[in-house]
Amino acid sequence: MTISPELEAQILRYFHAEHWRIGTIASQLKVHHGTVSRVITQAGLPRVGAPRRASRIDPYLPFIRETLEQFPRLTASRLYVMVKGRGYSGQPDHFRHLVALHRPRPTAEAYLRLRTLPGEQGQIDWAHFGHLDIGRARRPLMAFVMVLSWSRQIFLRFFLDARMENFLRGHSAAFETWVGVPRVLLYDNLKSAVLERQGQAIRFNPTLLHFAGHYRYEPRPVAVYRGNEKGRVERAIRYIREAFFAGRSFADLADLNAQADAWCAGEAADRRCPEDVTLTVREAFALESAHLMALPDNPYPTDEQVAVKVAKTPYARFDLNDYSVPQTHVQRTLSVVADPRQVRILEGQTLLATHARSYDRGQCIENPAHLETLAAHKHQASQHRGTDRLTQAVPESRDLLVRAAERGGHLGAITRALLRLLDRYGAAELRVGVLDALAREVPHVNAVRLALERRREARDQPPPVEITLSEQVQRRDTPVQPHRLASYDQLTEADDDPA
Repeated sequence: MTISPELEAQILRYFHAEHWRIGTIASQLKVHHGTVSRVITQAGLPRVGAPRRASRIDPYLPFIRETLEQFPRLTASRLYVMVKGRGYSGQPDHFRHLVALHRPRPTAEAYLRLRTLPGEQGQIDWAHFGHLDIGRARRPLMAFVMVLSWSRQIFLRFFLDARMENFLRGHSAAFETWVGVPRVLLYDNLKSAVLERQGQAIRFNPTLLHFAGHYRYEPRPVAVYRGNEKGRVERAIRYIREAFFAGRSFADLADLNAQADAWCAGEAADRRCPEDVTLTVREAFALESAHLMALPDNPYPTDEQVAVKVAKTPYARFDLNDYSVPQTHVQRTLSVVADPRQVRILEGQTLLATHARSYDRGQCIENPAHLETLAAHKHQASQHRGTDRLTQAVPESRDLLVRAAERGGHLGAITRALLRLLDRYGAAELRVGVLDALAREVPHVNAVRLALERRREARDQPPPVEITLSEQVQRRDTPVQPHRLASYDQLTEADDDPA
């Protein structure tokens, strides 16, 4: 429980000047007696009043103090087991309270104030600023923060994740904004910078090393539990939370980054520089920028590159969404190359599709030309299947279609109409109608229909009912094999044979 300085002073006065007991102070001031005991113990003054009562832990205090001096972080539960094995008969809850009174307090560590030269050092870190809901997707809002250690110039850029590509994009954007690169960049022990660390042995992320070699700076991780070594970026993040992000509204990520750029160039640059209070950060950065290293001739490529497997449908899945590809490239492995605004899909060096990037979830981003080509291909395939079925049932229909094509007829419409006649009249009748149309040299479906109607009226039959698809499939696909009738003759002979 945290109490006010006034109440703490009142507790000490009642205890040492008025000689009140701890219980009396607690009841009168309406606080817990443990709070009163803690205030008296932390004051470091000798107790007055009634003598302290003997406790069952007293014989074990030398052992407890010696053990805690050797192992300061030893838990009270483990120490209780050790003391209980030596004869202690108290309860673990009370023992935990007593051990807290005797546990040695860590000594406060003093730190040297770290000073750097202009253009010598920058500090980098990620900061989490909640989440953004984009459609059905919930994405983390991460802030990339880089600070120049001498001038305290801040670069701030927000991303929707903290992956390596965005980590490098933040670096490149900061270097381009400042038109220069510091000689050393300090990193916390994050996976984008340090993959493994054992003592002084450090294994850097190879991508970051390649990036640092391109811009010719030295990446340097801070020591473990040494937050003071990158305190400038830590304080900058706290300053960003309080002076920039708190209470700010924005339409989308682009709007937030535009406001961040204006804030870094405006309000953040107008504050006083801690290294020299006679200068603003803007003035200090103007002096420091002359000491930054020059940028290389070409920027480092920071596009995301992912190999994707396209299934039977013409879509490549990337970052929770599907992007269309030409239907000729299904069942293949393609490459997706993406930047924050655009997604490109390639096969080798050949560009197949370009789409605007979506940060939603479960969306189908399509190029209408891809779907139109697929629909035309499917329609053409459907037409071919219908022609195959028609010529298989009535081979003479092939001649009819050829002659109709010579006269400029629409083969698709003629094929569909002949298929409907096939379903209504059957293959035998349709064959007669096709032959009649060919004999009259009228290769049109109406000639076939008239021939079939004349034959139906001549037989005085009702109009035919179209055969359902299941009956048609059954009649067309069921094989019929003729059987020899000699076995039936043998049965008849056996019946005529007298017993």
